[in-house]
Amino acid sequence: MPFNLHSIMLDREKCRGCTNCIKKCPTEAIRVRSSKARIIDQRCIDCGECIRTCPYHAKYAVTNSLDDIKKYEYKVALPAPSFYAQFETDDINKLLHALLEIGFDDIFEVAKAAEIVTEFTKEFISKKRDKRPIISSACPAVVRLIQTKFPDLIDNILPLASPMEVAAHLAKKRINRQKGIEIDRIGAFFISPCAAKMTYVNLPLGFERSYVDGVIAIKDIYGLVRSKLKSMNDVEPISISSGKGIGWAASGGESLALGIDEYVNVDGIHNVIKVLEEIENGRLNNIVYFEGLACSGGCVGGPLTVENPYVAKNRIKKWSSKLADKAQILEENTRKIVNDLGIKMEDLLFRKELEANPVLELDSDIEEAMKKYERVNEILKILPGLDCGACGSPTCKTLAEDIVRGLANDTDCIFILRENIKELANKMVELSNKLPPSLERDEE
Repeated sequence: MPFNLHSIMLDREKCRGCTNCIKKCPTEAIRVRSSKARIIDQRCIDCGECIRTCPYHAKYAVTNSLDDIKKYEYKVALPAPSFYAQFETDDINKLLHALLEIGFDDIFEVAKAAEIVTEFTKEFISKKRDKRPIISSACPAVVRLIQTKFPDLIDNILPLASPMEVAAHLAKKRINRQKGIEIDRIGAFFISPCAAKMTYVNLPLGFERSYVDGVIAIKDIYGLVRSKLKSMNDVEPISISSGKGIGWAASGGESLALGIDEYVNVDGIHNVIKVLEEIENGRLNNIVYFEGLACSGGCVGGPLTVENPYVAKNRIKKWSSKLADKAQILEENTRKIVNDLGIKMEDLLFRKELEANPVLELDSDIEEAMKKYERVNEILKILPGLDCGACGSPTCKTLAEDIVRGLANDTDCIFILRENIKELANKMVELSNKLPPSLERDEE
C-alpha cells in the first residue's frame, strides 16, 4: 500500500527506538534502525496496535478535521455505534443534536446501517452454504490481516459493504431524493473510533471508491460535543437505531444481532490471529460465522476513542437493553428504509475481488522462494532464538528473513556480534604474542 494512503504515521522526533512497538505489531511491519522506528508500508494494516503500545506517543493516526466538512454544500455525520458509549447521557438524541450544533446538517446513524447489514448477512448465510465459517468484513484491519497473513481465507470473507459504507451510501441516496442535492455536493463523514476506517476510505475494500468522504476521530470532537451536552435539555427524538445496531460497538454485538448459535466472536488482533490459524487448519468448520475485531473489547476499545473501554462496553449493554422494548417498531423502520430506497442485497455486494497481499513471501518465484526459505533456516540455526528485539527486528525469524532479503546483516544480532568480537579479540591476543621471523628464538 502506498505511504500516502495509510492513516498510521510515525513522529520521528518523539520516537526513542525502544522496540516496544515491534513486539506488538501483528504483521511485523515495524523495524528499528538507527534508534528510530520505521513502518514498512506494504505490511501495515493500520490496526492501531502501535498507537496503544508506544509509551512516547510517537505513533499517531491521520484523520480529517472538523473544518474539512465545510468543503461540502450539505454535511452528513455518520456516528459509529461506539460514539454513543463515550458520553454519560440519558438520551442518545442529545448526542445527535450535538453533532448538528457543531456544524453538520444531517445525521445517518451507522447503527441503523448495521441493522440493515445484519438482515442482508442473514440472507447471504442462508444462500451461501459452501464456505464455513463466513468471516465478518466489518473490521477493515481484520480484512487486511487476512489478505496479508491468511490469503487462503479470503474466499471466506463476507462480501458485503460495512455498516459505515452502507450508511454513507443510503444517506446520500436519501438526501438526493428528498432535497434534490447532487451527490457530489453531499459530504458524508464517519465519526470514527479507529484509524483503519480512514485507510479504508483512502483505499476501499471490495469497491473502487467509497461513499464516505472523510473520517473524523471521536477524540477530536469529544470536547466540542461534551460542551454542547452541558447546555442541552429536552430535544426532539431523531435517533432511529435499535439495540441490535448499537450493540455492534462491542465484541459479540454483530453475532448476537444475527440470532444464530454457531458463531465465534473474538476481539484483540492477536486473539483474532489465533482463531484464524484454527480456521485455516480446518478446525472450526462447524462454525457458521466468525466475528473478529482488531480492538480489545470491540470498537469501544479503538485507539481514537476517549472513554475507558470497559465503561464504554457497559454503556453499550445498557443502551441495547433500554431499547429492547422498541425493537419491533425500529425493525419495521429498518424495513421501511430498505423498501423506500429500493435497496437489495446485490446493491451491497463487493464490486471488486479482494486480493492477497504477497508482502510476506520471500520471492514471487517458487523455486527462488524455496532456496531463500532454506537459507532462512540455516541462519536461524546460528541465531539465539531469544526474540529479544535488540537487532531492531521483532523476532529472530524476521531478522533471518531480513538478512535473506538483503535488509539486515547477521551482525545486527548482538549475540553474533559479541561472538565475532570475542573471536577477533582472541586473534588479536594471539597476534600480539607473535614475533617477526627474524626475532623468533629457536626452541631447539
